[in-house]
Amino acid sequence: MALSIPLNLPQNMAQFFSVKKLTWAFTIISLICLAGSVFTYKRIKQIDAFNQAVSVGKTPETDKESFEAKFATALYLAKKERYKESTLLFTALMPKANTSQKSAVQYNVGNIFFLRALAISGSASTLRNEAEYLMRQAKTAYVASLKLENNHWDAKHNLDRVLGMLPSTPTPGVGEGDKAGLIMGNIPVGLP
Repeated sequence: MALSIPLNLPQNMAQFFSVKKLTWAFTIISLICLAGSVFTYKRIKQIDAFNQAVSVGKTPETDKESFEAKFATALYLAKKERYKESTLLFTALMPKANTSQKSAVQYNVGNIFFLRALAISGSASTLRNEAEYLMRQAKTAYVASLKLENNHWDAKHNLDRVLGMLPSTPTPGVGEGDKAGLIMGNIPVGLP
């Protein structure tokens, strides 16, 4: 003996919740979920293929114009010591990057300048000046990276190394035969 509980639904509600209509609604929802699952699975496979292609330096088949693809290409070029092309690609990415991506770009540009400075050897003044210039460019890039994202520990470490390798900046007007006070040469001496 089954108990039936009478539902006092209005007639319109009873027609809306008919078994046939509910079956069709759940079937449509199931098909939408199945299509979403198939799309998600295909996208995961595309991302996996993208990551594998980028890791070995090949051009990915999908997402060729994405920030990640261009960033990976620039990073690959830097690893192959093609620094000029890499720097150009990195700087081209800056306008369409978010803050975290800009920090990563600046960090990698700093690494490129740092590696180029370390690669220069010799004692000639032109080589020393070029190495110092590259170190200062690396310093500028690391500082820019830290301004964008101050918890980037690799940038902090590399900045510390660059600062340790850069010669100390002399104070203008002091040393090399100059007298202190030449910085403000247009102020008369002896006035308060």
